[in-house]
Amino acid sequence: MPGTLTILGNFTFEEMNLMCIYNTGSRTGLIDRLREMRGELAPGRKPSVRELTDSALGKLQAMSDVEFAELELYQDF
Repeated sequence: MPGTLTILGNFTFEEMNLMCIYNTGSRTGLIDRLREMRGELAPGRKPSVRELTDSALGKLQAMSDVEFAELELYQDF
């Protein structure tokens, strides 16, 4: 699927792993879980996780539910 390569190419390996961990099965559910997790991070702590989460959230918000359904979010660890 040519569209899938483009979509997957927008996410880093680390973002994909993060999304696999918090995946609820829907784009909006995943966005909610990532926002919740981000809110639990102590200020000043784990800035790399905060940045990673913000990046993934921005990309998830910019895509459609149809595009999200094409992602393969399965934990491989």
